[in-house]
Amino acid sequence: MAETKFIFVTGGVVSSLGKGIISSSIGKLLQARGYNITIQKFDPYINIDPGTLNPYEHGECYVTMDGMETDLDLGHYERFTGIQTTKANSLTTGRIYKAVIDKERRGDYLGKTIQVVPHITDEIKRNVKLLGQKYHFDFVITEIGGTIGDIESAPYMEAIRQLKWELGRRAVCVHLTYVPYLKAAGELKTKPTQHSVKELQSVGIQPDVLVLRTEKHLPEDIRKKVAAFCNVDFDCVVQSEDLPSIYEVPVNMLNQGLDEAILKKVGEPVGEKPALGPWRTFLERRKNAKDEVHIGLVGKYDLQDAYKSIRESLAQAGTYNDHKTVITFINSEYITEENVAEKLKGQDGIVIGPGFGERGSEGKVIAVHYTRTQDIPTFGICFGMQMMVVEFARNILGYADANSRELNEKTSHNVIDIMEEQKNISNMGGTMRLGAFECVLRQDSRVLNIYKQEHIQERHRHRYEFNNEYLKEFERNGMLAVGRNPESDLVEIVEIPTLKWFIGTQFHPEYQSTVLKPHPLFVDFVKAAIKNKKNNVTEVTGK
Repeated sequence: MAETKFIFVTGGVVSSLGKGIISSSIGKLLQARGYNITIQKFDPYINIDPGTLNPYEHGECYVTMDGMETDLDLGHYERFTGIQTTKANSLTTGRIYKAVIDKERRGDYLGKTIQVVPHITDEIKRNVKLLGQKYHFDFVITEIGGTIGDIESAPYMEAIRQLKWELGRRAVCVHLTYVPYLKAAGELKTKPTQHSVKELQSVGIQPDVLVLRTEKHLPEDIRKKVAAFCNVDFDCVVQSEDLPSIYEVPVNMLNQGLDEAILKKVGEPVGEKPALGPWRTFLERRKNAKDEVHIGLVGKYDLQDAYKSIRESLAQAGTYNDHKTVITFINSEYITEENVAEKLKGQDGIVIGPGFGERGSEGKVIAVHYTRTQDIPTFGICFGMQMMVVEFARNILGYADANSRELNEKTSHNVIDIMEEQKNISNMGGTMRLGAFECVLRQDSRVLNIYKQEHIQERHRHRYEFNNEYLKEFERNGMLAVGRNPESDLVEIVEIPTLKWFIGTQFHPEYQSTVLKPHPLFVDFVKAAIKNKKNNVTEVTGK
């Protein structure tokens, strides 16, 4: 395949239809056919990146290997396809405008009046083509955030219109819409889809493929009606029904020939359907897993998307342990010494979640104290690991005021503190350790046994670190630093080896867990939780 082909995924009618899942599924199917693909996300908001956004606004902030803070859809892209995204895979209106303004300030435009067309649209087009030109991908899939008709999306739509005109058959538009079912009338309604396509046509874009999101199966005559009214070939009208799991979507799209429709449009040979063998095996194990393992997720954001990658990593780990992971969110803001036993009751393992700031932090410390003293498998991630350290310092080392400098600047026992080289940086996004960093695991540690390799790389998103001044004292008392950065000697992993499973990581392992390669820490943690559950059952029943 000589020249890169481009697939644009747009959405209409309402947001949250699952453009990210459809983009990931298209990528997965093309990959299974032997094509080299990548997926990028363009978000129409003016923030430079989602790094400063409250998770309630936009769900979790995903981090790429090269340290870009991105939209959570990039997590879907990586989990489905196993590709590694970079900052080139994530763009916002803020970054586009900043790039254009920076060029204007440098004089790159030679005194021209800077306008949305052509300057902003040219910058969008440059970024669409960039990945294909640089890495010679067969397909670049570009998901446009938001919904057609949004004022913020207009420059992106104009850029797509121009690209479709310039690239001809090398560019395809897949438009995702919603077909509602009116219960009172007992009818499926195609009018919202027709209006959405008309809106797209009004900006000069004719969709090539339509994916219809629906809660009910669409009969053939509905698809024929949509094809006729929207000027789209019948075999290019695909339905995406609600399924028990997002991981079933690629198989559903394969069965309906979504990948075939796209290949025909770009003039590529269709050939045989890919088998998706390992993927189907995963789905089979997931379906057959009847026993449950209960994991409590202690955090402060009562929103599923705020911990999206952690939830997916736990679910994947459950499947690979032939169990169904049942996750219960436990709001750390409401955990007290008096109710902690009740709040954590019935959980086979506990994850102490990430999250900046003071709110809910004391509840995490109380939860850690309970799980440590009751010997419940515990996994602390980033800020969660830091709360493990704080709890240990208070209750084992005897420093009652021990804390992170982030939470209490006046603490006399700053067991978590900001890195020395960062103390002069004040820019909110500039003080963090972001992206992949090296970590060397200690011999004879549990984590070395889990990873099965001494040198690992994991992704970070944090500002404060374990204070090495206290390290010897921690280790003398049973909490070991079993993962260290080889260059800075910063502590990456702590564990208490005498407990069933008590590990905290300064990094975010959830960013590297995929469907076909689940993260070893999550798999082992869930395995320990299952074992803990069985032990508890034995103690109660005597069997």
